[in-house]
Amino acid sequence: MFTHMNVRGRGMLAGAATLTLAASAAIPAFAAEGELSTNTDTKASAVKTVNAKARSDVRRGNATKVRGAIKPSVAGRKVVVQAKRRGGWDTVARTKTRKGGRFSASWKPAGMGDYKVRVRSGKIERKVRGGVSVYRPAAASWYGPGLYGNGLACGGRLSGGTLGVAHKSLPCGSKVKLRHGGRKVTVRVVDRGPYAGNREFDLTAATKRKLGFGSTGTVWTTR
Repeated sequence: MFTHMNVRGRGMLAGAATLTLAASAAIPAFAAEGELSTNTDTKASAVKTVNAKARSDVRRGNATKVRGAIKPSVAGRKVVVQAKRRGGWDTVARTKTRKGGRFSASWKPAGMGDYKVRVRSGKIERKVRGGVSVYRPAAASWYGPGLYGNGLACGGRLSGGTLGVAHKSLPCGSKVKLRHGGRKVTVRVVDRGPYAGNREFDLTAATKRKLGFGSTGTVWTTR
């Protein structure tokens, strides 16, 4: 397999996911509604909308913040942030609104992967669009020229348009989310390798182009 040497590191990850929450008749009340309400939550001051944002791309071991504002703007409203990777929803942060209805909560994800995130306040429950992804760095290279037409370990033949990665142990067909610079791509494991340079991923030429990747270096992965 064609590979290149010289692994280089890359910088921090940053991103943002935004959402707007609006109350409607279709939104059910919480089982523990009293826990999320305050004495100020009268009919006139009940939560109508929530504007919030979360840092969507997080480096492993780092915290992400969910912040925003609730209207009507009342201080002291209880806000619960919940996350789900596998299984049910877990409460990961609690906070209260400040003056102007603003709130901010910090949460450190427990492990790698993609998390769904939602904010609960009053009778509103909505998911944060895009969720939060937790990445780690991985050494990578790419391959393709001179090998087009060769069979892939997971089936099919390699071409200049083949999207995917080679990996030594992930099951064939496994989805892999990669980030490099400001670009992201989700592809499948299509081949085995790389077997040189202590690298973890070999990107196909098409995947390399999607990420704007060089010859060798560091990509960020949620696996």
